[in-house]
Amino acid sequence: MSHIVVERKRRRQMNEHLKVLRSLTPCFYIKRGDQASIIGGVIEFIKELCQVLQALESKKRRKSLSPSPGPSPSTPRTLLQPTLQLDSPFGNGADSSKELGVSCNSSVADVEVKISGPNVILKVISHRIPGQVAKIITVLERLSFEVLHLNISSMEDTVLYHFVVKIGLECQLSLEELAMEIQKSFCLDAVN
Repeated sequence: MSHIVVERKRRRQMNEHLKVLRSLTPCFYIKRGDQASIIGGVIEFIKELCQVLQALESKKRRKSLSPSPGPSPSTPRTLLQPTLQLDSPFGNGADSSKELGVSCNSSVADVEVKISGPNVILKVISHRIPGQVAKIITVLERLSFEVLHLNISSMEDTVLYHFVVKIGLECQLSLEELAMEIQKSFCLDAVN
């Protein structure tokens, strides 16, 4: 009899923990109410929070190294630094061996572009700027990309845009050029 009571208590405790996890996770991460979906959604949410945290730490380190307030109208291009993705602030070191990618960072935004199968993964971390996501989508469409999926995560005044985009047949850009084009949409805001 005690084994049955112990098992009921364990199940009740598991259900309570799953309820708490579900309440702490934004609803769009959890597609269904079963245990596997709840745990999978929580894992995805935690991964995104880790990416935001690492990006914020990276930005904090960069600010401590260069105390300049931001790009000036005469030098927005000099602050852009495209680099091959070896140690990205987005925390995907394990995936970088399988996927070709670049990062383009500035004091305004961190942009990471990777090829993943037939699509491009675009991640942008910046301060919250009203209308910026629409500007990024406009740039992507102008460059012959089709947005398949967009996920937006925010914490205080920082936002992470995570795009999955399909490469159009007319597109002739390299990953570095795409990262620079996305970065330019932020630089124009900083200048204006």
